[in-house]
Amino acid sequence: MTRKVRVQVEGRELVLTNLGKTLYPDAGFTKAEVIDYYTRIAPALLPHLRGRPLTVKRYPDGVDGQFFFEKNVPGHTPDWVRTATLPAPGSSKGREKIEFAIVDDLATLVYYANLAALELHVPMWRVSEEGDPLPPDTLVFDLDPGAPATIVECCEVALLLREVLKEDGREGSPKTSGSKGMQLYVPWNGDEDTNAYARELARRLEREHTFVTSVMARRERPGKVFIDWSQNNPAKTTVAPYSLRAGSVPTVSTPLSWAEVDACTDPGQLVYTARDVLDRVERHGDLFRASTT
Repeated sequence: MTRKVRVQVEGRELVLTNLGKTLYPDAGFTKAEVIDYYTRIAPALLPHLRGRPLTVKRYPDGVDGQFFFEKNVPGHTPDWVRTATLPAPGSSKGREKIEFAIVDDLATLVYYANLAALELHVPMWRVSEEGDPLPPDTLVFDLDPGAPATIVECCEVALLLREVLKEDGREGSPKTSGSKGMQLYVPWNGDEDTNAYARELARRLEREHTFVTSVMARRERPGKVFIDWSQNNPAKTTVAPYSLRAGSVPTVSTPLSWAEVDACTDPGQLVYTARDVLDRVERHGDLFRASTT
């Protein structure tokens, strides 16, 4: 029997279900705890979601069960959830358009947490109030280590990127992916193609450093850090800051200080769970706020 609980969230009525279901079995982390995490982290998280079309990874039976990506809003979505209908070139389901949710408020965030949407992914661009796509406001470098390289080597590459960005008068904000790699976000307000700019910097570092590759082919990546510049393609998304990840424990894509990046000598230093991140934000605030919102 599915237990239902009716709650009010900022004036919206929501029906929460299966709150006792364990979504992270190894950690004993339940759906109620997922909803609690997203509710408490919302002040830091929502600025990075607002205006951005949402793609989620849903795990209705927990991280050990089947999952699916979802872009189109579910049929039972409340009418108060903001949506934007956008073209869907290359849709795997043959759709010409997709109706995306736009997570602008806590009620929408809780609605998706109740759907076991553990992972939240968004593009580097927003939509206008009318729902029209806007130019990119962020550039991202996705740093993916090929074993035996780890996030330690990713930190080395992030520091290299920081230096070359400084040459162009730009500053980035680093975060963990919540998995094995990390990302570097750069505020963007120019007309230049973000994909081309990121590709140029990735190839420059590939020429200058043997442990860096800009090539996607996996045979090129063992022992190297792949700088995935293609994440700037408007059709692609990246895991949002403060999103949970669907691993054995509830790790989080966590904003970092540059001091933490510089000091990293062991992968375990940069593994943060939901509880860790709530404590970090209480102590340090949103390390991303100054440069990406």
